[in-house]
Amino acid sequence: MTADTPGLVEALGQSDAFLAFMERVAAVARVDRPVVLVGERGSGKELAAARLHFHSPRWEGPFVVVNPAALPRTLLESELFGHEAGAFTGAARRRLGRFEMADQGTLFLDELQAAPRAVQEKLLRAVEYGAIERIGAGEPVNVDARIVAATNVDPRELVRRGRLMPDLLDRLAFAVLIVPPLRSRHGDIAYLAERFAARFAAELGRPEPPRFTAAALAALAAHDWPGNIRELKNTVERAVFEAHGPRIDHVAIDPFDQEDRITPSPIKGGPGGIIPPGGVQGRSPAGVQGQSPVGVVQEGQSPSWPPEASLPPWPEAIAAFETDLLRRALARAGGNQRRAAEALGLTYHQFRGLYRKYAQALDAGRKAP
Repeated sequence: MTADTPGLVEALGQSDAFLAFMERVAAVARVDRPVVLVGERGSGKELAAARLHFHSPRWEGPFVVVNPAALPRTLLESELFGHEAGAFTGAARRRLGRFEMADQGTLFLDELQAAPRAVQEKLLRAVEYGAIERIGAGEPVNVDARIVAATNVDPRELVRRGRLMPDLLDRLAFAVLIVPPLRSRHGDIAYLAERFAARFAAELGRPEPPRFTAAALAALAAHDWPGNIRELKNTVERAVFEAHGPRIDHVAIDPFDQEDRITPSPIKGGPGGIIPPGGVQGRSPAGVQGQSPVGVVQEGQSPSWPPEASLPPWPEAIAAFETDLLRRALARAGGNQRRAAEALGLTYHQFRGLYRKYAQALDAGRKAP
């Protein structure tokens, strides 16, 4: 497997959540059993399936992809299982299906829930017995293909809705891998944005990619990215295309809104939605009533600019705020990181990513007299 293997070049990251997921993928890849991938749209399910294949003993075999949602239901059975000549009008010759094409390799079934029940029943037989029947054939054909299936909805919910056969899920779910969404991969947004920018700048023939300013990177980190990596990649490439200098100061999230330019988003809570690090609405950071946080307009006051004291740069303010929260959660949890993560409503991997990001500041705070 090389770095430019199709479908693998964007499986990048350095966050704890991403690295833990990749370790799990590598471990499961070595076991020749079916796998179910669960993840949001654009989170990289096909990339994970490719990793499962190329890290497995089947890596020299074919990696075949089929998306049941992208095919008409009337053609899906033929596409998966093939047909014999004369099986139906227009079937002039025998055609092999995707199962047979994936023999000795891996078959990736994306959006499994889109397959109708009749097709799911044939899938169950294929997984259970390693045999398929072409449409119009009288005898089964033995096929040795590993199945990796993916859904963007909890498959247990799909079973409850009647969209997925419970027997098929039971047979496929030897291992269930949850693909982490981009918003939980702390640090990976900037990491991926810079690489997408460099690659697209090279495609455009530019000698150097434009650099994101600190404000632009902070704004990217503030977005929820419901479309995950796919959305980030498109957004970054659009920003590179529209950049006319060495820097990217603003990024357009919505391509349909020509006025949409991401600027640092306020943190919810205070007047105007801003809570300064360590402070709350109507109180100073020390908690004294009646003292206004720097730059926050209180009720009955007229806004003025510039404020009496200068505001800190956005990235520094966010870093101070997050460091303060981490320090307080650790103190409350007696230094136990898992309990601190629970107190903040984070997963352990999310907490570890933030802890590594601010480790130097947190260590300095512990050593201070």
